[in-house]
Amino acid sequence: MLEDKILSKAEELNFDGIQTQHVGIAHTRWATHGAPGDLNCHPHRSGEDNKFVVVHNGIITNYKEIKQFLMTKGFVFESETDTECIAKLIQHIRGQNVSYTFRQLVEQTMSQLEGAFACVFKSTLYPGECVATRKGSPLLVGIKAEGGLESDSIPVQFNLEDNPKSYLHGAVGDCPQSPGPRKKTSAMFRIDSDQTEEIHPCDGDAVEYFFASDASAIIEHTNRVIFLEDDDVASVKLGVLSIHRPNKEGELAREITTLKMEIQQIMKGNFSSFMQKEIFEQPESVVNTMRGRINFELEQVTLGGIKAYVPEIKRCRRLLMIACGTSYHSCIASRQLLEELTELPVMVDLASDFLDRSTPIFRDDVCFFISQSGETADTLGALRYCKSRGALIIGITNTVGSTICRESHSGVHINAGPEIGVASTKAYTSQVLCLIMFALVMCEDRISLQPRRSEIIQGLKQLPDQIGKVLELDDKVLTIAKELYEKRSLLIMGRGFNFATCLEGALKVKELTYMHSEGIQAGELKHGPLALVDSTVPILMILMRDHVFTKCMNALEQVTARDGKPILIIEEGDTETAKFSKHSLEIPRSVDALQGILTVIPMQLLSYHLAVLRDCNVDCPRNLAKSVTVE
Repeated sequence: MLEDKILSKAEELNFDGIQTQHVGIAHTRWATHGAPGDLNCHPHRSGEDNKFVVVHNGIITNYKEIKQFLMTKGFVFESETDTECIAKLIQHIRGQNVSYTFRQLVEQTMSQLEGAFACVFKSTLYPGECVATRKGSPLLVGIKAEGGLESDSIPVQFNLEDNPKSYLHGAVGDCPQSPGPRKKTSAMFRIDSDQTEEIHPCDGDAVEYFFASDASAIIEHTNRVIFLEDDDVASVKLGVLSIHRPNKEGELAREITTLKMEIQQIMKGNFSSFMQKEIFEQPESVVNTMRGRINFELEQVTLGGIKAYVPEIKRCRRLLMIACGTSYHSCIASRQLLEELTELPVMVDLASDFLDRSTPIFRDDVCFFISQSGETADTLGALRYCKSRGALIIGITNTVGSTICRESHSGVHINAGPEIGVASTKAYTSQVLCLIMFALVMCEDRISLQPRRSEIIQGLKQLPDQIGKVLELDDKVLTIAKELYEKRSLLIMGRGFNFATCLEGALKVKELTYMHSEGIQAGELKHGPLALVDSTVPILMILMRDHVFTKCMNALEQVTARDGKPILIIEEGDTETAKFSKHSLEIPRSVDALQGILTVIPMQLLSYHLAVLRDCNVDCPRNLAKSVTVE
């Protein structure tokens, strides 16, 4: 363990000494290049002398070309990662430009890189200094001050030259700084008298800065953060924070945001894992998603983030919903209701496939981009593609200040609370809920749709209590999991509003248990999947008493006729259907459009119990990251 290795060198490291300054960097790595191990772990270094070290989140797409170039210059590579080329490239640039500041070296290095990255640098040549930058990957700065913090923003300094590459031909030394707007400051910060616009702590005040890719990593230390933009370079030197840009694009200052997150939200409490906690938080998380947005007495729905754009959305040609993974399944779950209540064509696309096809986008299209983190690289790429073609962009995220939030014209925050487990649970149900609320907003002036709209709103009122009832099935689900956990495959079948549950349930099983699992549209059984059915293959079927119930019953009879032994998710009190199976899970009756929110919870519980029984890491499945910031 890393902790043991550090403790073994305790005498050399002088743990008891008092430091007036300290700079440290580390990174919990998700392997994109090279297997996880000591050799490939971060930080990476420029050489054995450790002149430059770097931690990096993201992917460098042109690292092979840079690596080949540096090898011709005599650099020897120790790891298989793309990150190591960054550390060696900055060392190479320093050798050619010894008078550059640390920040200028970082800017020059970043200008040579392609891909998506957030990097933090340290150097023995610049003691007490740390430089961070981002392009395509999230990065924020947390500020913790001994004397409190009242300054509302930090001005951005611009380089005289728009292109960092021009340093090679320009004057060497500090670049002149452009005058920026003066923001209010407090006892905590002052603007230096030499007009450099660096932000200093006041004399005697201790200050700490935290660089992180996610706010939940630093909330135990501070709730004051600055979200950096692409191409920002943040430099901390001797307790002084300054933010620079190589060009004049974007805002002239970076606002200091106060997070509303509580430390208790990112603690497990009495649960064994974050995922289990997040599954059982869903009665509260759906209430938080609806809070202030639905007036059940007046049957009014208000989404403040998109209120100004509703008339424009009603005039659009079509709706596009673009997302990845679980967020994509939330689009499928709500598509049918959106088509019904808006009477518009609704296209649902995987962001990666959408980009591959160069899809035609028109100015009267409305494009929804759904992402829990708000930083998903493929979704962000699709957003920029649609935005460049004049479409209206609506972001649906769970992270205030995320890139998708900032780059959308308008949006909806799902208010599910921090989600730590890699496998998304409560964010999925809240995303579906937000899209359902959008559909209700769109049909509020349609007289013919009022009975349907009223039925759904009353169904939403009962939803938190019904989710609580579904969670009481936990022991029953555990019993089923004990029969399934040694199996190698699981087929999940359904149709209509529950087809998305099949896809999402199968994804959860794959993510957490490493079992093969497939979500199958029950109407497609005879087109191939029926060949898989026999007495040995575990099958789970969803049969709710909705408009496709008789068709689902046909599928059930086809399965049982081939000696299949399905586990059923059925409606409460449906004893007739329960006879077809040894195991059945009864779900409270709800409006058909809301069933998907209730039927997905047994699937979440099942995947959780299967993972525990198979001795898998529930919160951090192998090979996966919570926020997919690379394509």
